[in-house]
Amino acid sequence: MENLINRAKNIILQPKATWEEIKNEEVTIQGIMISYVLPLALVSAVASFIGFGFIGSNIPFAGRIHSIEWGINQSVTSLVSNILGIIISGWVISWLAPKFNTSLSLTEAVKLVAYSFTPAMLGGIFNLVPALAILGIITGLYSLYVLYLGFGPITKVSAEKTTAYFVVSLLVIIGVYIVIGLAIGTVLATAGFAAFRY
Repeated sequence: MENLINRAKNIILQPKATWEEIKNEEVTIQGIMISYVLPLALVSAVASFIGFGFIGSNIPFAGRIHSIEWGINQSVTSLVSNILGIIISGWVISWLAPKFNTSLSLTEAVKLVAYSFTPAMLGGIFNLVPALAILGIITGLYSLYVLYLGFGPITKVSAEKTTAYFVVSLLVIIGVYIVIGLAIGTVLATAGFAAFRY
């Protein structure tokens, strides 16, 4: 737990220096997903369940809305999006690597995305108070900055191709997250866990 806290703190506060440490670390996809991503993703998932399930949010003309179903919907969406999003985003970055004259294993790409998304996963704590959930956008943007800083050290792409590689990867990743979100929302709604009920 101490290692997880220190790594999360360092990737947020000292991303450049931390990427230099991370680039030579040997990890497995299973190891990083279980020991690092899952605990951080659970922070957002639990906060979402409490915030949307019990605290709720003010909806114009409807008042304060909250329900266990809404909490479950937001919690599952958060958890699954984080886990699948990191793996699929890693695959995208790995798949694109040869097009930018570099090579990158899926494991290294998942490592890049997993550590980069640390601020966004921890930013999920704002879901405890749904009215503050918008602040998660700021942590998400910072995650993209951390991802950009890690592109060079982890992918070993040339300096002149870093930005193009990053932008193309980012556009595909955004598309992936939209599709994942829509798919999860459809499944949950079909199962009776609607986003919210009046």
